[in-house]
Amino acid sequence: MRPITRRGFAARLAAALSMALPNTSRAQGNATGKAVGTGSAQPITIGFAEALTGGLAAVGKSGILAMQIWAEDVNAKGGLLGRPVKLVFYDNQSNPANVPGIYVKLLEIDRVDMVISGYSTNMTAPAMPVVMGHNKLFVSLFCLAVNTEFHYPRYFSMLPVGPDPKHAFSQLYFDLAMTLTPKPKTVAIVAADAEFARNASDGARDNAKAAGLKIVYDSTYPPTTADYSPIVRAVRAANADIIYVASYPPDTAGILRAASEIGLEAQLFGGGMVGVATAALKTQLGPLLNGVVVQQNWVPAPTLQYPGVMEFLARYRSRAAAAGVDPLGVFLPPWAYARMQVLQQAIEAVGSIDDAKLATYLGNHTFHTVIGDVAFGTDGEWAAPRMIVTQFQNINGNGLEQFQDTNTEIVLLPAQFGSGKLVYPYRSTRS
Repeated sequence: MRPITRRGFAARLAAALSMALPNTSRAQGNATGKAVGTGSAQPITIGFAEALTGGLAAVGKSGILAMQIWAEDVNAKGGLLGRPVKLVFYDNQSNPANVPGIYVKLLEIDRVDMVISGYSTNMTAPAMPVVMGHNKLFVSLFCLAVNTEFHYPRYFSMLPVGPDPKHAFSQLYFDLAMTLTPKPKTVAIVAADAEFARNASDGARDNAKAAGLKIVYDSTYPPTTADYSPIVRAVRAANADIIYVASYPPDTAGILRAASEIGLEAQLFGGGMVGVATAALKTQLGPLLNGVVVQQNWVPAPTLQYPGVMEFLARYRSRAAAAGVDPLGVFLPPWAYARMQVLQQAIEAVGSIDDAKLATYLGNHTFHTVIGDVAFGTDGEWAAPRMIVTQFQNINGNGLEQFQDTNTEIVLLPAQFGSGKLVYPYRSTRS
């Protein structure tokens, strides 16, 4: 019997894992457009796992369209380093358990040149050991505090939370809460029992204590929860002045529907409720969003329209219907495109796709993107935070068109980006 080498074992493991994954997780595309003037040059392949099915698919698929637009843009100008770029991606089915095997396959079987993350903390953390084991550069997308434990020097995050991600993610929410009259004294914290929500709620807990708030309810729920009424009833029974929720899109919808059915009230309600920026949840929930205050990464308010972002959105929206993705595209797509701009600028400056050289360059330069300037600091997080806090207001019915009006989501903080005033206390809208 021939000895099994480390590389050989990894290759066999990857093959086994890829065969075990359902058909929906096989390579989904390489939409790039032909690169002008590159002849027969081998493409630069960029691999990742993304949610094309399951609870995160509405967000994940929108990011893929944005990256395809980027690839087409680059290839129309001759590619990178005289080579076309090609995206290689697989469906993780919104299941963290599928992620490690996909990255083993990308690196050991497909042998892609570069890897990046898919959308979300929960789908990125499982990839870290595989990526680190191959010493690859890894730029993530909307991943909260993933590198806090690893301290991997080749990791970089496209999430504007700054060098203290767990606390920065909810800091503005608590800053806003402490401006209320009467000043709140108690808080309830509700979080999914999953990577993102644990990180977010850890920071929220510390921020609440630092603000002098008494935590009167602090509980987690399984991500597979179907009925959120008992959770919301328990929160209501705690009678907290403010309520902080850390949730992903499927549970965000469930919690807001339960709040409406039960008649939840508080001085401030919301927090880290991911998914409310997507067209799917906006049109599903409609007026149930009124009064909800959330942390956001970006909205197209007049004060936040960075050079090129509205032009990108127009291009994205012109193709969204045909691609069957989020027609608004204000949540993930600008950031997905900006991440690829960061990679492009680094590759062009270094003149190489060497992981070590790119990591060094990324850690020491500023990048100009459609979501503004980006610079990285400790653990690959942003050098400075740029989160915003918004409130949904003036929503009538469930029509999509109203959400193209910036008056339905008001920027509250930071003050320099403000576009309106907080309406409080929160009283849930009856469905």
